[in-house]
Amino acid sequence: MKYLFGLATMAALTGATALSAAPPANPVAGATVFKKCAICHNVDPSGRNGLGPNLRGVVNRKAGTLAGYTYSPAMKASGLVWNEKTLTRYLASPRQVVPGTKMTFAGLPNPQEQADVIAYLKQNGPAKK
Repeated sequence: MKYLFGLATMAALTGATALSAAPPANPVAGATVFKKCAICHNVDPSGRNGLGPNLRGVVNRKAGTLAGYTYSPAMKASGLVWNEKTLTRYLASPRQVVPGTKMTFAGLPNPQEQADVIAYLKQNGPAKK
């Protein structure tokens, strides 16, 4: 009986580890996934906006504050700061996180794609002055 319990415990622990061991975020893969976003957004060092705001330096920026872009009232009032946690939630389902956002993209349901895009955005921090 102890032997079976030990095997069951080991299997459960091994399975839990395997499920939580996602590959690390990859900014190169994130650049590829970002092409889905590039219809509206860019990370151009010039700071120019597209249909959506420029996302260069977005990580750790307060939502709705980039100068020169007209945000929805919902985004301006969201109180969000674009850290990894909020970006992950928003990338998964933008309209659920900020009801009333102008963003029409349904989201990235794949957690690996979310992590990769965030890694890509981190690489594209604020333009050097």
